[in-house]
Amino acid sequence: MKQRIAVVAAAVLGAGLLVAVTASAGAAPAPTIGQVEKKIRQLQIQGDQLGQQYDQVQQQLASTRQRLVLVRKQLSIEDGQFARLQTQIGSIAVTEYEDGNLNSSLALLTSGTPQEILNRSSILAQLAESNNAEISQFLAAARQLASTQEVASRTLAGIEELKASLAKRRETLNRMLNQQNSLLAELSPAEQTQLGGGTETGTTPIKYKGPTSTQADKAVQYAYDQVGCPYVYGGTGPCADGFDCSGLTMMSWAAAGVSIPRTSYEQWDDLTHVNLDDVEPGDILVFFDAGHVALYVGDNKFIQAPQPGQDVQVVEFQGWNTPGIDGAVRP
Repeated sequence: MKQRIAVVAAAVLGAGLLVAVTASAGAAPAPTIGQVEKKIRQLQIQGDQLGQQYDQVQQQLASTRQRLVLVRKQLSIEDGQFARLQTQIGSIAVTEYEDGNLNSSLALLTSGTPQEILNRSSILAQLAESNNAEISQFLAAARQLASTQEVASRTLAGIEELKASLAKRRETLNRMLNQQNSLLAELSPAEQTQLGGGTETGTTPIKYKGPTSTQADKAVQYAYDQVGCPYVYGGTGPCADGFDCSGLTMMSWAAAGVSIPRTSYEQWDDLTHVNLDDVEPGDILVFFDAGHVALYVGDNKFIQAPQPGQDVQVVEFQGWNTPGIDGAVRP
């Protein structure tokens, strides 16, 4: 039986297509093994893809937070500049008021927000004749500060939107896990064993005894060291925090001193493609329309972080006969 389905039977896979799975009522016939296999495959493909989309949203969230830090630093600088100029303009305005050349609206100049001042900039026209340079500088500072405040506000709103998106995706992924549990529960233990087909897998930690001279060797060694670690959405290790599929491949190569993209889609798009017949240890195997990746470790085996409910595992590689295989890439 197909390898990826064997993985499902060994331990419940937890991501996939939003297929309505409801228990049949009354005398409705039980699903055949073939039907369950087809549904589980759909769940696997869409679940892998959704998991990588989850990673992409996390990247966007991290980037947005970094941007907010920079915007806030700039805002602090501009706020200080605006405050100093506002004090200076306030002194000028008080003098003009005492001389009878300005009305009582000067309070806005000394305490108004940048946007309030810009909205009422006509008040400054009376000061501009004799203090044109100062007024121009003050208005420029008000415009810049108002603009930066708006950027900060939009960035904060973007962070909240991304956080909501992450929460929604996590909810969807958890629902998929429950659906897949339901699929497997419809089979008897004997049928689940039959579904597995005896394909070789293993999650027992393995002591790596291979070479460590090249960067690819070091990536393979790292992957072996993670066997038995839990699958976690968005996980990039260490072991206690878990890995997702592309997090494992990325961190394996990071341990070798090589930086590669975060998601399976980026790894497939950006790295060098190699013929599947010529794969070498350290190459990244790509599955299911680039929704899933694993690290080839030699001896016709690869290591993957499969799905929720499973641990990082060693799996038999069947070349082009490996279900769902798209190809391979090399960092």
